[in-house]
Amino acid sequence: MPDSLDQLNARLLAFARERDWEQFHSPKNLAMALAGEAGELLEHFQWLTEQQSAELSAEKKRQVAHELADILNYLVRLAERLDIDLLAAADEKIAINAARYPADKVRGDARRASEYGDEDGRRDGSV
Repeated sequence: MPDSLDQLNARLLAFARERDWEQFHSPKNLAMALAGEAGELLEHFQWLTEQQSAELSAEKKRQVAHELADILNYLVRLAERLDIDLLAAADEKIAINAARYPADKVRGDARRASEYGDEDGRRDGSV
């Protein structure tokens, strides 16, 4: 049985084909649509405090869920068009981040990877 991303991809592909929209779903257009939807998601959190952002009303949460769904749908379509396995890419990226941010060195500290290291800012002791 295909995983849920494969099932979603199949539904999205059928949806686009039924409407003859694949012609518009170039990687460039999908990436732009994805960025636009991410902006719409941000609008829901703009000007909220940290606490308010964590305590959304049921209606606001539903609106945020719809923006997240739009982002996911465009992401899945973009991956399909570029023949990228999102789950494999996510696994690879988690492994990269685990190496960049060793838990014993970064626990509780949110600096960027380049900011960890010895006194003069070098992470691995290189010159």
